[in-house]
Amino acid sequence: MKSKLRLIVMMAAIALVSFEGFSQKVDEDRMQRDIEVAENILSTLLKQQYDKRSFFPIEVSGSYRAGYGVTFTMPNIQSNIYFNTFEGPGSFGSFDADGITIIETGPENDAAQIADGQRKNNRSIVRGGAARAPLAKKGNSKVERDSVKDDASHRTIKAAKDFIADYGDLIGQLAPTERIIITNRSEGDRMWFGNFENQANNFITVEGLKSDILQYKQGKLTREQLIAKIKVVNSERDTELQPDLELLTSIFNRLYRSDLSKTYFTQENTYYERLKDFGVIYHMQVYSSNQQDVDNWRMPTLSLEDVDQATRDKKVKELYPLFTKSIKEDILEYGRTLRSLKDEENLIFDIRMTRCRGCGIPSSLEYT
Repeated sequence: MKSKLRLIVMMAAIALVSFEGFSQKVDEDRMQRDIEVAENILSTLLKQQYDKRSFFPIEVSGSYRAGYGVTFTMPNIQSNIYFNTFEGPGSFGSFDADGITIIETGPENDAAQIADGQRKNNRSIVRGGAARAPLAKKGNSKVERDSVKDDASHRTIKAAKDFIADYGDLIGQLAPTERIIITNRSEGDRMWFGNFENQANNFITVEGLKSDILQYKQGKLTREQLIAKIKVVNSERDTELQPDLELLTSIFNRLYRSDLSKTYFTQENTYYERLKDFGVIYHMQVYSSNQQDVDNWRMPTLSLEDVDQATRDKKVKELYPLFTKSIKEDILEYGRTLRSLKDEENLIFDIRMTRCRGCGIPSSLEYT
């Protein structure tokens, strides 16, 4: 890797906490209403990309984190959306992890038989398997699977970009520095290596800044300029185990174990996702304390016992700048051990922060 290592560190808080220095007050009821309306719009745009051929509704879930923005989570199009792949009466199909299944009903079958076949196909999909029928033909070649998957990814990204450009301003309370993120990866979605050898689903994230959306609405940016500013990650998970990535996982698990860390600590739960032609994302969960009983806490990195809530929260706030300094230094120091990343690829640490309501810890922090 080059000495100029590109780093992005994302700090995702468990609780909705205020962003330090971020004074704008948010009407939570209005924000929730705006998010629910936006969920419906985004779901509709996604379905329109499939010409209303999807068998199931596309569920979209949105959440707001102060200082960061709104994240909309959608299903993985490659594995969860089933659509008609052939025109004409008497035929329908579905795409699953195994490939394309074409159910041919034939001209001799009447509408009732066709409907019955579709119901059976739907039931088998709900159970997690592809539909099987006497006249089924399967397109299992990698070319066919990749073609359908790529098409689904492009449709999803287009719908996400259109949503940000045309409807992003409907979430009116977002600050100019906050963003709208659309992703097919749920927060805290632990995809451990070894659990998805047969999956080749893409990781998709589309992100737009509220300030760019406002400039577009004010006529200061053209639509093309706004679309060009929207960040897109579209990468396939690489399931091959790589020793250097495993080694860095073990290093951070050890560095931030409670007997060695001087700030926050982990419970050796760090894991990573390797994304082809993009880089690697390490996921960490850090803690500040262990609750001993209803009123008291233990803070192992400070060797404190029987700490009350107020003292615990005060210590958490004091440790925050020390933690951010140490994690940045450690990423720079030990990130150099990686050999499998290409020069242009990214090393990303996604860190879920310790719970501390009202402590003013930022919900997001990026180092680039």
